[in-house]
Amino acid sequence: MAANSLAYQFKTSSIAVKIIAINAVIFLLISLTSFFGQIAPISLTRWFVLPDGLPEFILQPWSFITYAFIHYGFWHLLFNMYMLYWFSNIVLNLFDSKRYLTIYLLGAMSGGLLYVLSYNIFPVFLNSSSYLLGASGAVMAIVIFIATYTPNTELRIFTWTIKLWHIAAVIFLIDLVRLPISGNAGGLLAHIGGAILGYSYAIQLAKGNDIGLWFTKLISWVEDVFKPRTKKPFKKVHRTTQTTPKRSKQKPSKTETQKKVDDILDKIGKSGYESLTKAEKDFLFKAGKED
Repeated sequence: MAANSLAYQFKTSSIAVKIIAINAVIFLLISLTSFFGQIAPISLTRWFVLPDGLPEFILQPWSFITYAFIHYGFWHLLFNMYMLYWFSNIVLNLFDSKRYLTIYLLGAMSGGLLYVLSYNIFPVFLNSSSYLLGASGAVMAIVIFIATYTPNTELRIFTWTIKLWHIAAVIFLIDLVRLPISGNAGGLLAHIGGAILGYSYAIQLAKGNDIGLWFTKLISWVEDVFKPRTKKPFKKVHRTTQTTPKRSKQKPSKTETQKKVDDILDKIGKSGYESLTKAEKDFLFKAGKED
């Protein structure tokens, strides 16, 4: 019963909570296996963390995404998931789960790409060897995206009210300042790569260009591939020869639903789809399904 309850809660949770749960479960599995098996964590996850060398990366290209779901330190995991939780609530009030997941995963890929390129281009990294792990790049993409898209949205922190762009600017500047002196240059590069993706995505989306649409379509395709197929029950149809008199066609009057749909479409025509509230988007989606 407990397992069924947990499975139901996971299934009905938001995409952000699901990502947090997956990160937490992976962390626990790695920690418990390392503790009881006396195995170094890197030995368990070497095929899933992102290496800095191009030859190693070619052998495990999937690590561009998998590295973002692996944490070794508890505080690193806690901070990332705490940040993700608070900013995700704002994103999911405006956008659907597929676009959210697109930003998150593209942020991870962008952070990983900047990390690999930096370690293979800049001379300062030539004599160093490293690997990348943690969700920081993906989290930064979410933070910077929503702070750029709705910069004046306010958060209440203890007794202070702070705008989103203030929080994002401070976090980003701290990373830039720490980059030359930190022993975690790879992680900070991933932060910056994720931030670049989040900023670019928000700027282009405000102009009406969805630069992640291709990835959203890929997510939908994968979802359809793994969706269980159910056979429709066979229905026997009985034909009848009885004819019914034809009724004169009358133009139906507009219902309240149609009037609301027309109002929403007018709003889209004037201000664009992204000007809609989440409630209006949900209403339009449900009305489309009923048609």
